[in-house]
Parts: sequence; structure tokens; C-alpha cells
Amino acid sequence: MAEDAEELERQIEPLRAQMRQAAAAGDRPRVAMLRAELRALEEAWDEALDAMAPDDGQPAGPRLVPLREQVHSALTLLTVPAAPKLIAQVYSACFGGDMRGDKLTSLRRDEERSFRTAPFARPYYLCAALTADRLAPVRGLLAVSTWELEQRVIGALSPRVDFLNAAINIARHAERVDVDRATARLLWLFAENIPGAADGIGSAKPAAVIRAAEAELSTHAATDRSHREAAAARARAQLDDVGRLFGSPLKPVEEAQP
Repeated sequence: MAEDAEELERQIEPLRAQMRQAAAAGDRPRVAMLRAELRALEEAWDEALDAMAPDDGQPAGPRLVPLREQVHSALTLLTVPAAPKLIAQVYSACFGGDMRGDKLTSLRRDEERSFRTAPFARPYYLCAALTADRLAPVRGLLAVSTWELEQRVIGALSPRVDFLNAAINIARHAERVDVDRATARLLWLFAENIPGAADGIGSAKPAAVIRAAEAELSTHAATDRSHREAAAARARAQLDDVGRLFGSPLKPVEEAQP
């Protein structure tokens, strides 16, 4: 539980900095979203702190975590948009749960309906990644509403950049915990697709994965960032709150008249 509290503290501090930046920029909707997420994190921190205190000696029952909270936990660890299959793998390996990717198929639509009914009523929403060219929702990728738009925009280089960033975050998680078979398998799934990340088949060391992923990131990150920033600027100028979270619907192309 002490590790849980420390992880929450690491999330809370940058969130406060983001709130200051959003307030300085006059972005009130973003301030509201960030404030709601900050309150949720602070409540979770209080719960983690309470769990560290001695109890009456009776074992606590298992806590049933709602699906959207499971998805949020996995995405928060990854920090990049991800497909349901990867989200399920990350949650099962890193949080000890049992999530099936096929349960996530309707989740984004449910989140959009909820947002349209009561905008910004929740601390966060599970929303869409957006294509950099048309600002349309990327099929099969989930993201978190409190992330910056640049984090959710997907350009030509973004899938590879996001994969490398996810690999780094999983490797850092593996450094903080006692690695079991599920976590080792997940780390290998990333390592086998990064040159120089593993010495042998079926095994990977976190430090080697981080080193190899960061080396490749140095080649792509700056270009990818500039593309994402340009697309995010267009999204802020062209889309409303719903569009920024769930994308602009693709319009059918009209046939040319003879």
C-alpha cells in the first residue's frame, strides 16, 4: 500500500502543475477536468493511506474494481492510447486483475453518451485517440480525457513512438515490483519488437528495454511531437468539447455531378 500511495503522489504533483498552466492559459474546461481528476487522486491517496494503518486483525475482503477504473489504471500506467487487447494484458499483468479485451468494445460509446448527457460530470472519461489529419476517432484505441490533446493525437510516427513510450513505462513498473511470470511476459512482448532490448529469446531486463527504447525514441520523438502539436492546435480551434474528446465524425464524400 505504501507503493500505491507513492505512485499516487507522483501523479498528483504534475497534475497540479498542469492545472496552473491551464488556468494561466484561460482554459477553464481543462481546469475543471484536471481539478476533478486531482480530487479523485487525492481521495485514492487517502484510501491508500488508511489501508496502511493497522486494522483489527481481520482480513479485508476483495475490492471489486469497476471496468472503467481498471481501464483507467492500465492507461495511466501506459500514458499512451492503447487497444483493448493491450489494456487487458497490462491490467492483468501489472494489477493482478482478470480483464478480457472483448468487454471494452462498447465502453467508449458509453463514455461518450455519458459526457453528452452531463459534460465534465466525471473526474475523467475514457475517450478516443484522434487522427492527426481529419481529427476523427481512431478505431480501436482508447485514451483518457485528462491527457493533453497532443498525447491523444495519432500521426504517422505516433504508433511507434507510443509503443516505445509504453515499453519504457512497463519496464519502469517492472523495476519497482517483484516481477512475476505475467509481468515478465508482458515486458518481453515489448522487448522483442525493439532492437537491442533483449539478449535472448523470451527474457528481457527492464534496464535494457528502457535503454533501447529511449535510443530509438531520440530519432522519432521531435518530429512526432511537432506533428501532434500542429494537429492539436487545429483540434482546439475547430472542435467543440465533444469533438475534442471523441473526435470529429467522418463525413461521406459527395460524388461529382456529371
